Order: sequence, then C-alpha cells, then structure tokens
Amino acid sequence: MKTFEEKLDQYAELAVKVGVNIQQGQTLVINAPLSSADFTRQVAKKAYEAGAKNVHVEWNDEDLTRIRYDMAPMESFKEFPEWKAKGFEDLAEKGAAFMTIKSTDPDLLKGVDGEKIAAQNKAQGQAMDKFRTYIQSDKVSWLVISTPSKAWAAKVFPDSPEEEQEAKLWEAIFESVRVNTEDPVAEWRAHDETLQTKAKFLNGKNYKKLHYKAPGTDLTIELPENHVWIGGGGPSQDGVHFVANMPTEEVFTAPKADGVNGTVSNTKPLNYGGNVIDNFTLTFKDGKVVDFSAEQGEETLKHLLDTDEGARHLGEVALVPHSSPISQSGILFYNTLYDENASNHIALGSAYSTCVKDGAQMSSDELKKAGLNTSITHVDFMIGSGDMDIDGELADGSTEPVFRKGEWAV
Repeated sequence: MKTFEEKLDQYAELAVKVGVNIQQGQTLVINAPLSSADFTRQVAKKAYEAGAKNVHVEWNDEDLTRIRYDMAPMESFKEFPEWKAKGFEDLAEKGAAFMTIKSTDPDLLKGVDGEKIAAQNKAQGQAMDKFRTYIQSDKVSWLVISTPSKAWAAKVFPDSPEEEQEAKLWEAIFESVRVNTEDPVAEWRAHDETLQTKAKFLNGKNYKKLHYKAPGTDLTIELPENHVWIGGGGPSQDGVHFVANMPTEEVFTAPKADGVNGTVSNTKPLNYGGNVIDNFTLTFKDGKVVDFSAEQGEETLKHLLDTDEGARHLGEVALVPHSSPISQSGILFYNTLYDENASNHIALGSAYSTCVKDGAQMSSDELKKAGLNTSITHVDFMIGSGDMDIDGELADGSTEPVFRKGEWAV
C-alpha cells in the first residue's frame, strides 16, 4: 500500500512529466490556491528536477476573493490588471508551460450580486483573450488539475465526518488520475494512446452531424468540414507532447457554430463563477441559444449567455461513455474538470482551433469561415447519462449508432 506522501509525490510527478511535460530550461507558471501550497511546492521540486529554469507561482486566496465581491465597488469588477494579462502573453511567447491547480468552493460566491460576477468574468475574458488563443491552439503546453480544499470536500462528502472529508476527496482524486496504480506514468501513456485511437476512428468516419436523444434532450449538432477529433494528449507548437486535463476520458471536436438545433438538458450541476447552475435547459436554433430555463442559478446562466455573442453558441462537443471510471465512482464532484469526464458534454463559447484541420495556423477570421465559434468564454456542461443515444450522419446521408444507452456503439 502506498502512503499518502508517496501518492502525493507521484501525482506531482504526473503533473510535471505527463501533464505539462516540462522541458530542460523551460519556465513553468503555476496558478494555485493557498489551500494547495504543499502540493504546489512538491510540483515545483519535480519541475526543477526535470530541468525547469524557473517556476513562477501566481497565488490566489478564496477568502480574499469573497471579501472583494462583498465589499469592493461595482467599478472595480469592470477592470482587470493589464500588467497581468501582458505578463501571461509574454511568458507564453517565450515558451513557458502553464499549470492551473483548482480547488474552488462550489458555493464561494453564493449570494453575491450577479452583476459583479458577470462584469469581472467579462473584463477578465477580454483582457486574457490573446493569451487564451495560445492555450486553445496548443501553442504552449498546459494542464488543469485539482487538489482538495476544506469547503470543496465538505460539498462533495457532506455526510462524512468533517475530519475525514478532505482525505476522502484526496483518495477520489488519486483514483481518478490513476495514482493508485503500480506505475501511474505508464498507465497514463497507455490511456493516452487508447483515447487517441478512438479519436482516429472518429476522424475516419468524418460524420456530418450528431443527433442526441435522451430525456429532456433532442439535439442535432452539425460538424464543420475538416473537423478534427482529439483525445488524450497532443503536441505543442514545439512538438512537446502534453496532456491538458487530468483526469481526461473524452474525445472532442468543435461543432459548426451555426449548425446546432434542438433542445438539451443538463445531467449534472454546473459550477460556474462560484455558483451552481442546475436543472437547466437550452434551446438552439441555427446554432444560437434562443430560449433557456434553470431551476437553480437562472440569473447566473443568463449572465453567462450574455457574456458576448459567441457565448450563446457552442464551441465543443465531447464524447465520454457512461461507464467511465469517474461516472462509476458515483461521486458528484461539483467541479467541471471531474464531472465532465463522467459524462458526454458540450461547451458554450469559444472553440479550440486545433479542432479543424490546420486551425492552429489560422487567423480568427479564417476560423470563423471554417465554422468555428469565437468568444471570450468557454464553459463545459454535462448532458450525458445511461439513457443517451447518439446517431452519426455520414457523408452519404445514412446514419449509424455512435452511442446507445450511454455507451459507445462503434
């Protein structure tokens, strides 16, 4: 049996060697909450051992975030530090790798004025737009992972004794990222290859459309010409293979921005902007959300959809079998990084340029012409279940099953 310290060490090693795959002489930039300080230090050690030139940590504190939202004037939320945005752009241009460690309290901003949250998300999205292009075109290697916090663990395991909650969440994370296996690095490389094989199969099919049917969902998603399915890791512009999400169980591509029609309902809560949105339905016509409702967080959902024109269109469609390890765990994480890997999901907002042939070299106008959506936001939400069927329409107009009862049918 591995000790907790051994698992933590292997998790840090995975993040550095498989996640961002740090290279000799490279700078690593880490966005981390104070609650993950011990793990962040471990990651820094692993990065330096792997040859990193410098590890820069951008700390954030949820308590200070809440204080600001409660006490700062509205005007402050319409601004975002230009120096920070420029700094990230400069680091990306110089070839840094980027790691984000998340442990957000799902209810952090519960009760906060939604106008403040919307204004801050928009200001940050606009300021960081250029940097986002580096991420979404894989010009740099990047990774999103999570560590527990007290508040997050309490949300996930409310019926467990308080003193056991964080330990249970740590164990769930270790299990989902394959740390509990004998050789996590080897397991990840094999898993990466499996996902890439599935993506290659879908690219060979070259479906024109996907038709989703499930309780509360009847949705048709048209795919652009020359779309590309992606699974597991991939190369940065420097040819460094990295894995952007840990865990990951998906294969994904970009939908045609104006080719989505029908109605879709969520199957897991969406944690967005420190608030939970749940039991919501979106209706699309010619790619755009034309109607919506939500039993919880409807105001937050409205602010999300009103972020910009592209926020009412889809930028991602991702396939995940209902039998995925995270789904089978039965745990609702209230964290999109985990919950999206338990379920088929789609995303409002910007598309990844790598999801169309030669997209990483295209201008924004060329990407639009290719059918991809643009936005200053990108928000995944879960729509899959054990009741979902998906049909794929081929070039000749015929259809075939892709998913049946939440599982791959091809």
